[in-house]
Amino acid sequence: MTAIKNPGRVAGVWYLLLVLLGPVRLMYIPDKLFVHGNAEATVRNIAAHEWLFRFGIVDILACALILILLTLAFYRLFAGVDRNLAILVVIFGGVMPAIIDFVYVVSDFGALMVVRGAEFLSVFDKPQRDALAMVFLRLGDYQNIAAEILWGVWLLPLAALVYRSGFLPRFLGIWLAINGFAYIVISLTGTLLPQYQARVFNLSFPALLGEMVLMLWLVIKGVKVEAVDATSLRTTVALA
Repeated sequence: MTAIKNPGRVAGVWYLLLVLLGPVRLMYIPDKLFVHGNAEATVRNIAAHEWLFRFGIVDILACALILILLTLAFYRLFAGVDRNLAILVVIFGGVMPAIIDFVYVVSDFGALMVVRGAEFLSVFDKPQRDALAMVFLRLGDYQNIAAEILWGVWLLPLAALVYRSGFLPRFLGIWLAINGFAYIVISLTGTLLPQYQARVFNLSFPALLGEMVLMLWLVIKGVKVEAVDATSLRTTVALA
């Protein structure tokens, strides 16, 4: 059976692309270009590696589109289990995070505008411009903290769908639910007690592997189309 004909593998491939591309802007570029507590050095690095920074913007835009395609693939896979929960997956896991990603790149464009030294910014001296660039970058960080709520909330209906599906192991549903609550806790910690967010993230890391395990399961094993169709038929009969 080809991957195109297997709705589980289709979702798994989109998930894999998201896992590969997501860390580029969120982890790799900050590690390479941003210097903690040093706005001047950060601006200098961005100016020297402008195309790498621009690639990060493209990366975020690509991830936003992949999120939508991923959740639509999940809708196709799980609509027969519970259509309402599948719709929630698309809204909380696809549409809303994608909107935040599009807003996120506006912050990066703002930082890039300051780094390139737009003419109307000449009223500010160099240290002020460097500080302004850091403001835009920090806004992106805070948008991530807000987005983590959605990273957690969308996993809860997805966890219920996986658990109830009958064509995926129930332990994956339980792990996804734990994963979702972990993201919510991390987001709330970053909002209320930011000094503890890194510690909470490290403690929660095993829970955050739930998505990775689901992705690998879907890519490697997929799902049996016959089982998906049988689940859809049972749901239709139950609702009749």
